[in-house]
Amino acid sequence: MSPARVTWGEGGVGCGGGSSFPTYLKAFYVVGDHVAADRVVGHRVVDSRDPVRADPGRMSGARPVLSWLSRVTCGGPPGLNGDGMDVGSGARMSVDGAGTQHGDGGADEPGWDVDPDDESGVAVIATVGRQIKAWRESAGMRAGEFGVAIGYGEDLVYKVEGGRRIPRPEFLDRADEVLRAGGKLAAMKRDVAEVRYPKKVRDLAKMEAKAVELEAYHHHNINGLLQTEEHMRALFASWLPAYSADDTERMVAARMARWTIFDRDPLPALSFVQEEVTLRRPVGGKAVLRRQLERLLEIGKLRNVSIQIMPTRCEEHPGTGGLIEVLRFPDGSAVGRSEGAFGSRPVSDPKQLRILSMRYGMIRAQALTPRDSLIFVERVLGET
Repeated sequence: MSPARVTWGEGGVGCGGGSSFPTYLKAFYVVGDHVAADRVVGHRVVDSRDPVRADPGRMSGARPVLSWLSRVTCGGPPGLNGDGMDVGSGARMSVDGAGTQHGDGGADEPGWDVDPDDESGVAVIATVGRQIKAWRESAGMRAGEFGVAIGYGEDLVYKVEGGRRIPRPEFLDRADEVLRAGGKLAAMKRDVAEVRYPKKVRDLAKMEAKAVELEAYHHHNINGLLQTEEHMRALFASWLPAYSADDTERMVAARMARWTIFDRDPLPALSFVQEEVTLRRPVGGKAVLRRQLERLLEIGKLRNVSIQIMPTRCEEHPGTGGLIEVLRFPDGSAVGRSEGAFGSRPVSDPKQLRILSMRYGMIRAQALTPRDSLIFVERVLGET
């Protein structure tokens, strides 16, 4: 078999995983299920006399090598010319010889960063990382070999084991399989699932899960519980500074996870008031807006949900101070917040809650009735 030659030219890039050494590359070769390099210096030292044994089940021509190569080099050297494909950090790669497919690696490995201020989340991910490292070392595998076997980069392996990166479910599934952990690592997906969401979203979801009543007035955007997935993505894409793809996925997943409030038993009483303008702003385009309006009609017909529309023509409006949200719990306690009161901080003092309830009650009284609101949404849908 003639080897496929993966040509990078010469350049350097700093690798992660605790190493500050640059990695210099000239060329990699593929022969069967072996990979060999002309020269690599730095984070992972390999030469043509000591080829790296790849997982035969995952080898298919040159493509796995491209993925492996891009991960080992943390994205590859920047600024190379010639035909190739961007793989992150400005790097480009190409394949000569038998392997003509371009790789699809990148410097930004899949996963989520750990919020250092989230103490409980940090503790969970640190524990998961230590367990993965213990199983890997027990299996006699180096981090790089383990990364190749599960299809992830060595840098990501170090980050996960060090508690600096939240692993995706598929990472844990593959690790459990490769390390023959008998389901012990895969079982950690339940612990990781909650931590991957931002702490403030988790805290909000926990309160929503306990609430028997929810009151929410939104004036700029449609309430997050009412948004479609497409609408969420379009909103996050428009925010500045721009979010990374991983951060966007994390926020969308967290917001969608809160939809369980509509399926609870017993059902909570949910009241929403939306400004008319939020129904007309074509966030994501007209097709996305149409599907968003259809979702409002669907949810608005649930027997425990009330959706009301505040017409723009309303002259007197007690909600000009900003959004209002109030959650009430079975024991009679409550928590609320408003952009226009108490410094936007969550409040639980009865006197402060009375002010929020008074404002929300007046907003509801001036808005269209739930029945007329659904008719209004249907009319806007027909105009869109």
